[in-house]
Amino acid sequence: MRIPGFARLLALTAVLALGLASLVSAQSAAPRVRVDTTLGSFTIELDPQRAPLTVASFLEYAKAGFYTDTVFHRVIGNFVVQGGGFDTKYVEKPTRPATPNESGNGLSNRRGMVGLARTGEPHSGTAQFYVNLADNAALDPQPSRWGYTVFGRVIDGMNVVDDIGAVATGSVGPFDRDAPMQPIVIKRVEVLQ
Repeated sequence: MRIPGFARLLALTAVLALGLASLVSAQSAAPRVRVDTTLGSFTIELDPQRAPLTVASFLEYAKAGFYTDTVFHRVIGNFVVQGGGFDTKYVEKPTRPATPNESGNGLSNRRGMVGLARTGEPHSGTAQFYVNLADNAALDPQPSRWGYTVFGRVIDGMNVVDDIGAVATGSVGPFDRDAPMQPIVIKRVEVLQ
C-alpha cells in the first residue's frame, strides 16, 4: 500500500520527534536560554515535550553561536518582534534545512510565547524566531491551514521584549517597513541549562 505524501511526512515527523525528544530530554526537561540584546536580556524556557524538533534545532543554532550579532529585523507593535536571521548589515545568514511544522502541539501564540518564523510554506521555518507581544490566536493552526510553531515562553525580561516592540520602525536595508530605525542587536543566545 502506498502512503500519500502528507501521511508520509507525518510519519517521518513522528519518527524524528521521538529521536530528537529523547536527545533533548537527555539534556534537560525544560531547557532555558538567555537572549542578550543591545536593549537588555530576556530568558526563554523551551518546551521539548510539545515541540521537540523545533527546540532541538533552536538549541543547535544557539550552541553554534549562530544568533551572535544578528538583529531584530521585524518589529510590529502589539503583535510580534522577530529576529535571528539577519546580520548587522541586514544580510540573511545561511541556515540548515527547515524544521517540519509542529504547530498542532497544543501551545498557542499568546503574549510572551516564542514561535518559529516561516514563509507562507508551512514547513519552511529555520532559525528566525519571534516573541508575541499580544495574544495572537490568528497565528495558531486552523482546520484549513497550518499555524506557526510555538516552542517556548519568555519567563524573565518580558519588559525588554516590550521595549523592543516599542521602538521606531520604518524602511531599513532590504526591509520596506517594520524594521527598527536603530538596530537592535542580539549579542548572543546562551544556553543556561
